[in-house]
Amino acid sequence: MKRIVIATQNKGKAKDFETMLSPLGYQVLTLIDVAQDMDVEETGVTFEENAILKAEAVSQALGIPVISDDSGLEIDALNGEPGVYSARYAGGAKSDDANIDKVLEKLDGVPDSERTARFRCVLAVAAPGQQTETFSGSCEGTILHERRGDNGFGYDPIFFVPAQDKAMAELQPNEKAEISHRGNALRKLNDSMPAWLNEDK
Repeated sequence: MKRIVIATQNKGKAKDFETMLSPLGYQVLTLIDVAQDMDVEETGVTFEENAILKAEAVSQALGIPVISDDSGLEIDALNGEPGVYSARYAGGAKSDDANIDKVLEKLDGVPDSERTARFRCVLAVAAPGQQTETFSGSCEGTILHERRGDNGFGYDPIFFVPAQDKAMAELQPNEKAEISHRGNALRKLNDSMPAWLNEDK
């Protein structure tokens, strides 16, 4: 089985990657497994910039191929917020509940028709001596007025997916993988897998 490192310490993201990459023959490792103390500062202003920053920094430090993901929620009524600040939207330490509370508070009184949003994901694939490549995906939906479901992480409990008639957090992992922004980006990566990533390292 080939091993691939995902440049994250987010267990929710790791689970998403595992659901999608395990069937392709990859053992998914994260920074928790290989470099627990490593934290790359996300100074980019776009998902793509941050994904490239993380992938290249971790790949260079460890000398192995790395996939990095930068993703977040864009809400049209909030001019694209929280965007690249999705993980720390409420400030300070990362807190899914505090971030959700802030979104719901900001959207208080906004009618359903204006609560359109999308999850966006950019994957960057980096390896020593190779050209970094990026793959992006998105998932359209709307923001609910209250939390629904116990699965997933982040903003999943308030992100409604019309095609499924469910909140993202009400979907099973395999159902989420079929329609999610990360799933869409990973399918693009899989379709155009860089040749060096398919080599046994």
